Amino acid sequence: MKILNFGSLNMDYVYEVDHFVEPGETMSSLGLFVNCGGKGLNQSIAAAKAGNEVYHAGLIGKGGEALEQKLSENGVNISLLHKMDESCGHAIIQVDQKGQNCILLYGGTNQLLTKEYINETLDKFGNDGLVLLQNETNLVGYIIEEANKRGLKTALNAAPMNEKVLEYPLELLDWFIVNEVEGKQIAGSDREEDILPILREKYPKGNVLLTLGSRGAMCDTQGEIYKIGCFQVEVVDTTAAGDTFTGYFLYGVLNGATIPEALLLATTASTLAIGKKGASDSVPLKKEVDQVLEENRFGSLRVEKIN
Repeated sequence: MKILNFGSLNMDYVYEVDHFVEPGETMSSLGLFVNCGGKGLNQSIAAAKAGNEVYHAGLIGKGGEALEQKLSENGVNISLLHKMDESCGHAIIQVDQKGQNCILLYGGTNQLLTKEYINETLDKFGNDGLVLLQNETNLVGYIIEEANKRGLKTALNAAPMNEKVLEYPLELLDWFIVNEVEGKQIAGSDREEDILPILREKYPKGNVLLTLGSRGAMCDTQGEIYKIGCFQVEVVDTTAAGDTFTGYFLYGVLNGATIPEALLLATTASTLAIGKKGASDSVPLKKEVDQVLEENRFGSLRVEKIN
């Protein structure tokens, strides 16, 4: 199944730091890396490296010329991209000595999508496939509605989470992709254990992929719930770990894998990603992931069916 990703495109300025900058503090960084990123670009590349046929839709602005090249060289179809004479999106990313990160985003052209461009892009893509979305662009709700009218499946990664997400037509989604913070906000509960049952009740059409950081992930598909833990490895940089997980999980569910198989594939891929610096450059190829699984390099993980 084809994937159309209406996704963000950012130039990432990654600063290595001893600790995250605190209010009122000025400090020198330990290093600077400039990478192509954005949750949209990262997820397109992850999905393409996993083996999906991926089309990326979005707007590239000034300063983002490398973004188009990065997508293309990683197997993503860029025929639906448009260029604009405005500043591209970018991100200021701090990565500490433990590999954790904090991110400041500037939307740029990611926030300049128009209904005309969206309709034109959907018409060119056709009526067979899945539309992937994140909350780093504008008009997300409109895209969900228009994709649904055309019979396309939809998946939303609700990050970065804000009040706009709750205004989207979430009842139309086929997949929610959320972490525990986003899940609690959408569910309207402070309790992590409420996320899956509340989302199942509120949005019966939707399936939920709930990522739990170092504790693994859970998936609720039509009321069947599965849980997987994490491999214990050294963490270098977590910047694209979640995007890698998303791209590989979607490959699994769209290509006939069982939910346990898709969870194990995505967990292995994201484990490889956190062992490298960078965002899209840290996403592994499918053959690398398959080799790790074949060699049982990280050990074994059990996928537990909860009900």
